[in-house]
Amino acid sequence: MLLIPAIDLKDGQCVRLRQGRMSDATRYSDDPAAMAAHWLEAGCRRLHVVDLDAAFAGEPRNQGCIADIVRRAGAVPVQVGGGIRSLETAAAYLEAGVAAVIVGTAAVRDFDFLERLAARFPRQALFGLDARGERVATDGWDITTDASVLELARAADALPLAGIVYTDIERDGMQSGINAAATLRLAAALSTPVIASGGLNDLNDLAALKAADEQAGNLLLGAITGRAIYAGTLDFKQGQALLDA
Repeated sequence: MLLIPAIDLKDGQCVRLRQGRMSDATRYSDDPAAMAAHWLEAGCRRLHVVDLDAAFAGEPRNQGCIADIVRRAGAVPVQVGGGIRSLETAAAYLEAGVAAVIVGTAAVRDFDFLERLAARFPRQALFGLDARGERVATDGWDITTDASVLELARAADALPLAGIVYTDIERDGMQSGINAAATLRLAAALSTPVIASGGLNDLNDLAALKAADEQAGNLLLGAITGRAIYAGTLDFKQGQALLDA
């Protein structure tokens, strides 16, 4: 399992939100590319980047920062989400060296879009399933839809996706522990790799997630970490070493 550092971009800065609220943002760096270099030096093997401004605007807002991060990352894959609501936007990111694009709102609103995206860019798209309970949230988590997380995930499972990023919104940025039970229930129902997200706090949380995953049959591709590694409650090197052990 990979421990995947998150770099969330707002107004060209690296920030972290609580439960997706733009009004509750903590700024950690004015130089996102330097922050990426820090995690690369710590040994990360994948980076998770979200354009928060784009998630609300519906179109890219921090392309320059993302291009700088991709250049710094070199051979380390970078997955990017936030405001990717057209094939043209996805293509531009992939042509710029992004390894995989993450789509959520556009896919929930129009599942045909996810089908077209996966067909055009097989294994280069991830479906971002942002859950509030058993329902999917969209538009930067502002709107909770009637769409079922499990039903959408099963529909997406038939597509040539790179994976599904499952986020428990109520835990995101709260450092209250990943919702391992819900994440693994979802992963067990799918053949598509699942990445856990939302709530990771410390090595104990990570150890518990690893143990649950091993008991379930090693279903998870990785776990995204944000506020914990920035606040210092989780040491990235120790976390990845624990997962590698």
